[in-house]
Amino acid sequence: MSKTVDFYFDFGSPAAYLAWTQLPKICDDTGVQLVWKPMLLGGVFQATGNRAPMMVPLKGSYLFVDLARFARRYDVPLKFNPNFPINTLTLMRAAVGLQMRGDARFEDYCAAMFRAIWVDAQNMNDPAVVAAVLTSAGFEPQALLALSSEQAVKDELKAVTEAAVQRGVFGAPTFFVADQMFWGQDRLDFVREALVK
Repeated sequence: MSKTVDFYFDFGSPAAYLAWTQLPKICDDTGVQLVWKPMLLGGVFQATGNRAPMMVPLKGSYLFVDLARFARRYDVPLKFNPNFPINTLTLMRAAVGLQMRGDARFEDYCAAMFRAIWVDAQNMNDPAVVAAVLTSAGFEPQALLALSSEQAVKDELKAVTEAAVQRGVFGAPTFFVADQMFWGQDRLDFVREALVK
C-alpha cells in the first residue's frame, strides 16, 4: 500500500499557508498521495484549550517574524493580514463541500483562499470581498454559499474536526504519516524523512 500524508489545515493559519506552498512538491518528489483534511481550527482550539499564537501579543509578534523567515527560505510571498483573525467557518465548509462532491476544482479553491488571506491580505470577513475573490477564481459565489449551508457539509466539517482532535491534533498545520504526527510547517523536513523511510 502506498504511503499517504494527511494534511489538517485551516485557511486562517499562516503556518498552514506556508505548509501548503511546500507540501504538494514534497508529495510529488516522494511519490506519496496528499490527503487534504480541511478542519475548523477554532473548533480544535475550543476542544483542546489551545489558542492562536497571535492572541498572545509577544508570541504573536515573534511568530510572524519567524514565519516571514520561512517565507523567504521557501521563496514564497507572505503578508500579514490586518483583518486577522479571519472567521473561516464558511470558507472551510465550502472546502469540505467541494471535497465531498469530488469537485476537481477543490485544490484551486484552496489556492484561492490561501492566496486571498496570506498573499493579498484580503478581508475575508467581508462577504462582498469573499464573493469577489471567488468570482475572480472562477467560482460562483452563491453556489458555494449554498453548498456551505448544506447540513451534510456542516456535519462533515464538524466530524473531521472532532476526528482530528481524537487523533491528537491541537493546531494547524498538522500532518500524519501513518500513525506519526507532526505539528507545524517547520516540521516538513521530518515529514519528508518519514515519507522516504
